[in-house]
Amino acid sequence: MKYIPYLSSILAASFMLLETACLAPGDSSRNAGTSGKSPTNSSKTRRVKVNPGSNDVPSRGLQGAERRVILAEHNRTRHDVKMPPLLWSDELGAFAQEWADQLARTSCSLQHRPRSGRWKQRHGENLFMGTAGYYTVKSAAQGWESEKKDYRGGPIVMNNHFFKIGHYTQMIWRRTTHVGCAKSVCRGNLIVVCNYNPPGNMIGRTPFE
Repeated sequence: MKYIPYLSSILAASFMLLETACLAPGDSSRNAGTSGKSPTNSSKTRRVKVNPGSNDVPSRGLQGAERRVILAEHNRTRHDVKMPPLLWSDELGAFAQEWADQLARTSCSLQHRPRSGRWKQRHGENLFMGTAGYYTVKSAAQGWESEKKDYRGGPIVMNNHFFKIGHYTQMIWRRTTHVGCAKSVCRGNLIVVCNYNPPGNMIGRTPFE
């Protein structure tokens, strides 16, 4: 049976938990857009079947081929709108892996890093969760890209529509230059975390500036 994945992202880097999750350090690191305000660190989630599974151990992270695939998917998406390619960052990848493993060890759900403390967010972030073995890191990137159909090209505004586009706009944000991603597995579910620097989704700006 096919299960719909979770997406989540944060603002100032992305903010969404569509069946993925997207986040930017807007709230966490206080990044502000031209309006001088940053989005709040909240996320919206679609209801999705999560495997009850048992004691999965966090994976050892992305293999070389997986890194190349998820980076290529980001850069293909950016090329389609004439944005320069991203470079892979091992530092961002390690940062993402810390959080992917923490999620697998604890809640086994999509949650963005907090505003402060040991796990404080410092970068933009997109999250994805789906059935392990059916979904892959490529599925995560393609899920974020699928929001393209809902984006009309305007500036980022923190409203309900943002939760339909935030992963995609972070992927194509012109001023973002580096990405690093990671994965973990818990209860039969794959978690994918990507972090971005500099973060995107600045309120009042478009990805093309």
